[in-house]
Amino acid sequence: MAERSCCSGGGCTTDTTPAPPRPNAPPPGVNSLRLRIEAMCCPTEETLLRRALEDVPGIERLDFDLIGRVLTVQHRGVEEDTIRRRIAATGMTAERDDPTQRTAPAANDEEPWWKIGTAALVALAAETSDWMGLGEPWLAAVLALAAIALVGLPTWKKGFIALRHRTLNINALMSVAVTGALLIGHWAEAAMVLVLFTLAERIEARSLGRARNAIRDLLDLAPENASVLQADGGFRTLPASEIAKGSLIRVRPGERLALDGDVAEGHPALDESPITGESLPVDKTPGDAVYAGSVNQGSEFLYRTSRPAADTTLARIIHTVEQAQASRAPTQRFIDRFAAVYTPAVFAVALLVGLTWPWLFGVSWLEGTYRALVLLVIACPCALVISTPVTVVSGLAAAARTGMLIKGGNVLEQGYRLKTLAFDKTGTLTQGRPSQRRWQPLDGSLDAAGRARHRALAAGLADRSSHPVSAALARAAEAEGIEPLTVHDVQELPGRGVTARYEGGIVWLGNRRLMEAYAAPNEALRQHLEEQASRGETLVILGEGERPLALFAVGDPLRSESREAIEALHALGVTTLMLSGDTPANVAAVAEQAGIDEAHGALLPEDKLRMIEARAQQGPVGMVGDGINDAPALARADIGFAMGALGSDAAIETADVALMDDDPRRLAAFLRLSRATRTVLVQNIVLALGIKAVFMALAFTGHATLWMAVFADMGASLLVVANGLRLLSSGVPTGAVRASAVPGAPVTAR
Repeated sequence: MAERSCCSGGGCTTDTTPAPPRPNAPPPGVNSLRLRIEAMCCPTEETLLRRALEDVPGIERLDFDLIGRVLTVQHRGVEEDTIRRRIAATGMTAERDDPTQRTAPAANDEEPWWKIGTAALVALAAETSDWMGLGEPWLAAVLALAAIALVGLPTWKKGFIALRHRTLNINALMSVAVTGALLIGHWAEAAMVLVLFTLAERIEARSLGRARNAIRDLLDLAPENASVLQADGGFRTLPASEIAKGSLIRVRPGERLALDGDVAEGHPALDESPITGESLPVDKTPGDAVYAGSVNQGSEFLYRTSRPAADTTLARIIHTVEQAQASRAPTQRFIDRFAAVYTPAVFAVALLVGLTWPWLFGVSWLEGTYRALVLLVIACPCALVISTPVTVVSGLAAAARTGMLIKGGNVLEQGYRLKTLAFDKTGTLTQGRPSQRRWQPLDGSLDAAGRARHRALAAGLADRSSHPVSAALARAAEAEGIEPLTVHDVQELPGRGVTARYEGGIVWLGNRRLMEAYAAPNEALRQHLEEQASRGETLVILGEGERPLALFAVGDPLRSESREAIEALHALGVTTLMLSGDTPANVAAVAEQAGIDEAHGALLPEDKLRMIEARAQQGPVGMVGDGINDAPALARADIGFAMGALGSDAAIETADVALMDDDPRRLAAFLRLSRATRTVLVQNIVLALGIKAVFMALAFTGHATLWMAVFADMGASLLVVANGLRLLSSGVPTGAVRASAVPGAPVTAR
């Protein structure tokens, strides 16, 4: 049975769509138990559960996912029944969470609308009877008690459980306030307060449900079943969770893909917007990767699955964002600390008012007690506590829908502070697939056999290197039918090139720094290298021992979106710089084409790290790279952005923000979203505190009623929730068509 307690005392919508399984395994000897607790919606419930469980011997750690309402208990040999009993003592119910299964929505114990409506009519009758003096005094009391019995008992129960655990949440404050109102004879008002509170929390729950389910609704984009090829040549529809890796799946026009895989037969056009945020179809050919949730807008095709249902790219995106939702943003951590002090302080002030106001201002004891009860209702910090998570969740959901995977609420919140963005070059601002333009032997008198040997030797070295420039040479050799020579004892030198042994001697292939480690170029060669480098191309030098043998020119076109992306960043006041291992001349050429403010070349990975550290002294700095080669700089930057994240586990895991479609224009969209998030956070805090302050002043002066106190508390909560949800529709488009490289356009390279 799902319960309805939430930040404001209840009203969590039931959502049984599970999150994908967490990949982080507990330490050796520690068991992990995932429990779904429908009533666990905000820090007040988290506090209750921590107090109930932390003193249990054997419990090592408690991880709370308040958005997903999942508690992960890491323990050593603690019985599950013991944990469940402790949770039940808080008034909440725990069920084992199974992320691999989709279940039908569970029933919940939210008060039905007819019941709330009936209670409202009865409470209104009690108010009317009391105000107009109709009937005997007991009539208003009977009607009030009937209204309370209809909708108020769950709040009372949860309130006294909270008090027993020394937690002052809204249930506790409302229970004390309503009990006090009944004791001093305000029967009708006590009933109306509980009815209004129940109604408001139901409305708030509906609003919060939009934020909670914004990401989890993406799971519905991947169908539960798929048509799988059988041994007899026929097709059978099977649940996605039962389909093995390597199965062949048929996808008809208009159908969605259930699993990740690679095209086996056909040439479909797929809408990959659930992954990239880009709705334009992508043409696929055999061998191309396809992703769960994509829509087939072309012809029927077959693809071979590469991942199980629980580990698709879509599932990993959802899991990553859910982890980000569960993390505490800086503002949220501050507010949680503030609320922990604020609520007991106001509770103490309310007691002080009830005890001293009759002595200090000559009001009656009943009037003093009433003012204290009003203060108790106003005291709850729910609007303040809930303002940050609903805003951050909405921002994270908006980002995911537009192809940006943000790894934490702190990243989204702090992004507005970035003043500098550093870019890697290859694969970030350029297309990342360099191609060989030309080559020439340094010995002009070389015969055909000698030229063929140089090409084959270069191909043999390039085949053994993982660098994209080497891959360009290997592709060119393969296209020309050149058989690579076999080399031995290969060593790859990051930022320089590759060396090996061939026929007993040292051979090498790399940049100018690698050449200078083996050979001293003469003046003629030096001038030739400078002339070639000035064209904005990458020069790769082949050598044997101390003798350079040949030069290869490689180019990498600038992304069509790069200049637009840099212009958008400049418009936002962000300084841009390029950090590359390529020659300074090449880097400068690319920087000029892209509009980069400052460029630095000939940098090793540790040099990039030092540049980022130096910039960090001047203010927050971001680093944009491929998520792997630039790992040190990405890790040191205040925010690391990974390009080329589609389907890449490493990029998704290492970067703070992954741009799923490689579009650098998403960077400006991220900054705009971060700034909008910051603005909404400030607005919500001002709204929550401002409304509290106004009504507290009215309570001190005797102008606030319990009705007004409920409106002040729940009204503020509804306002901040509605304001935070505005971010759900703030996804910023990055441009229509992703243009391809224009023939004849300037070409740059790493």
